[in-house]
Amino acid sequence: MKPTVSILRFPRASRLLLAGLVAGACLLSDAVSAQVAAPVLTIDQDRLLKETRPGASVLAEIEREAQKLVAENQRIQNELIAEERDLTDRRAELPPEEFRDLANAFDARVQKLRAEQDEKGRLLNRAREEARRNFLRDAAGIISDIVRARGAFVVLDLREVVASADAIDITDEAIRRINQAAGEEGE
Repeated sequence: MKPTVSILRFPRASRLLLAGLVAGACLLSDAVSAQVAAPVLTIDQDRLLKETRPGASVLAEIEREAQKLVAENQRIQNELIAEERDLTDRRAELPPEEFRDLANAFDARVQKLRAEQDEKGRLLNRAREEARRNFLRDAAGIISDIVRARGAFVVLDLREVVASADAIDITDEAIRRINQAAGEEGE
């Protein structure tokens, strides 16, 4: 039965303590190298996402959607500015009650549009996080293979590690293997 790799979440203080202990052990060991099994490995999840073909593809799609939202927000803002100017210009010629009704309707429309656009932004952020989780889930098999080959027990995200020996960082190897696997799927 193959061991599986799980992403464990520890409280920040525990992660820092664990990272410090691991880093200290690695730095004290003169024999740590890429060929020697290390019980703890590190990986830069951001680089993995940015520098692999599948990850870059996901990020590019999210970026396209973000740019669409920015353009839509700018268009709406321009329309609202023009509408507000028109309403302001018409103020002198409108009865106060009619102007107040128009102004209140405009304000309600602005609030509604703001809420809708904010929700679109939240949905985009959720999609970004979900895409990241899905990518890392899909990459878990390759990372598991590296972990088994190195005889490791745990992989820590590099952002949580205070110091480490380069020999325990598997990011480059994981990027290479994921890109190889993506190339084989695309052929």
